[in-house]
Amino acid sequence: MGKSNFAVFVDLENVGAKESLLLSIIEKVKIRGDILLGKVYGYTDRYTDLKPVLLSNTFAVVPSLRWGKVQKNNLDIQLVIDAMEVAYTNPLIDSFCIVSGDSDYTPLVGRLKSMGKHVLGISRSEAASGIFVNACNEFVFLESVAKRPPKKTKKQESTSEDGDINALVGQVETIVGDQDEEQMYASELKNTLLRLRPDFSEKSYGCATFGKLVEQITKHSDKLVSWTENSALVIGLEAEPEEKEPKLDKNNWLPAFEQALEHFKDEGFERVNPSILKATIQADYPSFEEKQIGFKRFSDVMKALEKKGLLVIEMDDAHTMLLRIC
Repeated sequence: MGKSNFAVFVDLENVGAKESLLLSIIEKVKIRGDILLGKVYGYTDRYTDLKPVLLSNTFAVVPSLRWGKVQKNNLDIQLVIDAMEVAYTNPLIDSFCIVSGDSDYTPLVGRLKSMGKHVLGISRSEAASGIFVNACNEFVFLESVAKRPPKKTKKQESTSEDGDINALVGQVETIVGDQDEEQMYASELKNTLLRLRPDFSEKSYGCATFGKLVEQITKHSDKLVSWTENSALVIGLEAEPEEKEPKLDKNNWLPAFEQALEHFKDEGFERVNPSILKATIQADYPSFEEKQIGFKRFSDVMKALEKKGLLVIEMDDAHTMLLRIC
């Protein structure tokens, strides 16, 4: 995955204005390249908790001055104007990230792509228009960007170190897993870590060189391995052994779904698309199939969850099924 130079435009209403989500979005973009310009739209005093994140990432803000019913449309137009101005005047920027799912931005995406720009879209599944999703070069749902509590591995539990190195391991697993081939040169990994954390240093972890730190990272992870390729150090994800894969059955499936829904709720998502819920379950249980837990279709699973009082099945204006989390 080559490094890109991004301009990022964020619709705060779409993000839900949570610091954790904004940080996750910024991390997702920085894994792909540098953020040369960032702007958020709809900023008000109720978003003051975001100030440290916005200032440390040099994001500019476009305030929301409420007047009548057309304010949202005014901000949409401003975002389009700003994006086109950047596309025409800043040749260093080759990629755009638009954090919104509004179909009104589809013409903007088309124009940016016609200028040879790569467009990454990020949005809540509840607000994502299928037209906008398909128009982007790449699209990521906010629910999948949101951080999930890391699971402790046996290697992490057996070490006396508890904190910095384990947090770094989780971050490296995310970075490497986001690569096309789930592997990268150690030099590329260090550059990515410096984009994410400008104060990063291997010496903070008691290592004289980055190669020594990679050694420590792989020792603390059940997923990562490193090797030498053409005299260069490479780090990658190791295939999970078949026997280690967790399974869902009729007895343990409900807690897994409860945990996934609780995570979405904690991150501020009131509604999610059924496909997002299923993808979240499959991330932890790759071989998951409805028949394993006694159902024919995923819609039957949703009905069962509705009967349990965990969610309510709804249809939006576009007749798309959504799950309102209780």
